[in-house]
Amino acid sequence: MRDSTPIAVTSRSFSRHPVLRAELLQRYENVTFNEDGKALAGETLVAFLGGHAKAITALEVIDDTLLAQVSELRVISKVGVGLDMIDLDALGRRGVRQAWTPGTNRRSVSELVIALALALLRHVVPSVLEVRGGMWRQQQGRTLSGRTVGVLVLGHVGQDLVRLLGPFECRVLAQDIREWPEFEAEHRVTRVDLETFLRESDVVSVHLPLTEETRNILSAERLARMKMGAILINTARGNLVDEGALAALLRSGRLAGAGFDVFAMEPPGDRDLLALPNFLATPHIAGSTEEAILAMGRAAIAGLDAAVRARSRPGR
Repeated sequence: MRDSTPIAVTSRSFSRHPVLRAELLQRYENVTFNEDGKALAGETLVAFLGGHAKAITALEVIDDTLLAQVSELRVISKVGVGLDMIDLDALGRRGVRQAWTPGTNRRSVSELVIALALALLRHVVPSVLEVRGGMWRQQQGRTLSGRTVGVLVLGHVGQDLVRLLGPFECRVLAQDIREWPEFEAEHRVTRVDLETFLRESDVVSVHLPLTEETRNILSAERLARMKMGAILINTARGNLVDEGALAALLRSGRLAGAGFDVFAMEPPGDRDLLALPNFLATPHIAGSTEEAILAMGRAAIAGLDAAVRARSRPGR
């Protein structure tokens, strides 16, 4: 017999996924999906969640103001890996349970990092555009093989990226407040301080959660310390990098390139940054593969029954 608890699904990717919809409806009979595929915020989000005891959310902001208006909501199960849009302290105070499964999209994200790194090192996008425009010239690129790659930090995605880098025989540097001695030894990862990390990495890949501690961690000052001709890739969260300072370094040639899947404001409004030929932007698609969406969605379904009392936001 199916559970009659009212469920709200704000996630657009989940709501339009036929397999996830079917699997959720096998367990719950009273489900409201985000059928219109609209971004929900403020009063529209309050109205959507109203009358529901449990919810599957994605990038929607869940804060104390919202929770005060939907007091019947008792469980929030998060699709995806980031928790920066959820006020966990507010959930704890109001007794709302929370479920979140880290690492469900790790391979999807780490593969995009490899794709962006190769595209930037080999000038793939500019070359494609030149051929389309009738120009035929061979731009000289660089191989990923043998490069020094800095991974910030060695969480689920960071570790998976290190595994993928194995065949490229890269020297891997790590900057992390947590220690992973067995993993680091097995994969020959060298732990260094941030100064050395920035100075020696040919490619820097960011895999940090957004917290007050990590906000703007790659400030203008730190970006300026990166190795001449280095490449920066961010598939984690916006607001970790000073985008204005990055644009200036890319424009001057101090940095060779950057690939971002996430931005401080989405969609990004800095048209000058987006127009730079050595900057690649993707629309927050790191976790948007068939396999990752299915894994994240199934974890969120399981979380509706396995949710626990919300705790303080995890560190990096």
